[in-house]
Amino acid sequence: MTFHPQPCEPCEPCDPPGCAVLALPSEIDFCNASGLLPLIMTAVEQRSDGLRLLVLDLSATRFMDSQGVRLLTAVRRGLPDHASLRVVAAPKSVASRVLELSGLRRDVPVHDNLAEALRAESGTAGSGLREGG
Repeated sequence: MTFHPQPCEPCEPCDPPGCAVLALPSEIDFCNASGLLPLIMTAVEQRSDGLRLLVLDLSATRFMDSQGVRLLTAVRRGLPDHASLRVVAAPKSVASRVLELSGLRRDVPVHDNLAEALRAESGTAGSGLREGG
């Protein structure tokens, strides 16, 4: 039996206005990536406060293959024009390496932790971005 973990719902009281944070599962691969996209996009569409920033938290993701890259690309393309995407991935994690090797880090800001990603939204952009990517 394959376990299909789902991203958590946005934590409305904790997220800054206009921001949504979704924690992604420990594995993102061909078994669950296609099912995650509609869940993520539904969470985005349900935001009534004019979503400006979506943060996908990969800090608990221990395995990610090319399907994870495709998922992030599809999410980025599916966001409203006024919304941006940021990713949280622990340094030296598999997810971080996959983002680096795929080149997706050139298009999507990747932060070491959630606090950095949210701080960048509040006006200190760049302070949490990793060098070289």
